[in-house]
Amino acid sequence: MSTSSYQDSQQAAHERMGTRAVTAATVGTALEWFDFTLYGAVSATVLPKLFFPSMDPTNALLASLGTFGVGLAARPLGAIICGHLGDKIGRRNLMLGTVTIMGLASVLMGLLPTYAMIGVWAPILLVLLRIIQGFALGGESTGAQLMALEHASPDRRGKYSGLLGLCSPLSQIMANGVLLLISSLLTNDAFESYGWRIPFVLSFVLVVVGLYIRLKVDETPAFVELKKTAAARVSSPLKDAVRFHYKTVLRWMFFFCGPAALFYLIVVFSLSYVTKTLEVPKQTAFLLLMGANVCAIVGALAGGMLSDRIGRKKALAVGSIATLLILFVYFPILETRSFFPMLAIMGLFLGFTQFQSGIQPVAFAEAFPTNVRYSGSALAYTGANLLTGGPMPIVAVWLLSKFNGSPWAVVGVCVVLNLLSLLMIMWGPETRGIDMNRVDTSHDAATHDGTVAGVQTRRAT
Repeated sequence: MSTSSYQDSQQAAHERMGTRAVTAATVGTALEWFDFTLYGAVSATVLPKLFFPSMDPTNALLASLGTFGVGLAARPLGAIICGHLGDKIGRRNLMLGTVTIMGLASVLMGLLPTYAMIGVWAPILLVLLRIIQGFALGGESTGAQLMALEHASPDRRGKYSGLLGLCSPLSQIMANGVLLLISSLLTNDAFESYGWRIPFVLSFVLVVVGLYIRLKVDETPAFVELKKTAAARVSSPLKDAVRFHYKTVLRWMFFFCGPAALFYLIVVFSLSYVTKTLEVPKQTAFLLLMGANVCAIVGALAGGMLSDRIGRKKALAVGSIATLLILFVYFPILETRSFFPMLAIMGLFLGFTQFQSGIQPVAFAEAFPTNVRYSGSALAYTGANLLTGGPMPIVAVWLLSKFNGSPWAVVGVCVVLNLLSLLMIMWGPETRGIDMNRVDTSHDAATHDGTVAGVQTRRAT
């Protein structure tokens, strides 16, 4: 075989593995997000009555949304532990473990007795299972992104990133679609009794599918190259990420505080707001959220692909400015209670929020060298969700009650977070095309102060 033929064969094999990797990452993560976001939908509608019946409606809703936040609060722990292990033993092995843990926790959640059956143990066990779910998703979110992006060629990273960004809205469509179907087929009493449990119990299918797909993917080239270096033998990924790359971690964490808060404002708080405050039927609310998530899928793909053309910074700024403007008209349009205007504004808001989330995977991955990429990216991503993602629905409900049903205090908080996000975008360097196989040493990181791992000028060819 000639040299050129051999190179063509190797390139074709690399592209096939890249396609397989992004498919495995996208499908597996979407299935895990299905479980996680399914809980978000029922926590805003069904669980307050079943697990917190002794409280008044507002406090029961706050408590139920609090259990949703607990899952997000557990994600940093999963990110820290799985990030460290993923930088030490590989991306692929961790991905097999996280999908198994998530699926088993969801099945148990579907079998959980209510407060009427076992009293206070019901919410306690509910919180425990949410912690386990959050732990698994904390390790999953970043690991799946790296598994795909480290297999990608430089000119396709944004496209792959956009595909990864559609996992969350795809799961929202799946989760709300299943709940809409079940609630339509059953009476309200039957849905509250056992109907909501059905998708959780069927989660064992997700475990089988996720494991099958991920067993077909090789370890990433960047990690394989890392294991050949001396840095791999002496590296302490978590320690190095915090010690030498803390500025990068903090910058990206503060950036993602905006999109994380807006995402959960739309998909969790808005569901509660339109059903309880605006008294829109649950089925209509589920349809609105499903339609908005179709726009979010388009937004994620558009964001990732645009970032390949104009760079990560400019594309992120487009999305951030758009969400800032939409914030000022979001609630007034919802208050019309007219289906199509509500659908349009929810679609635009979630679409431009997910536009940024479609760029987030590649922006985070390019910001760190291979030896701390999992740890650094996971800390930034889950830290933002801990600070603003999980608390946002609770804060929004509390502010709504304190300001006599007026949503403008909620808008004010979101505007501040959006402006912080935009500032972090403008502060950081452009990373499009950077070398993903780079590894830094303690000296390199300290010398360059952790800014894009001190390799701004190193581009992949």
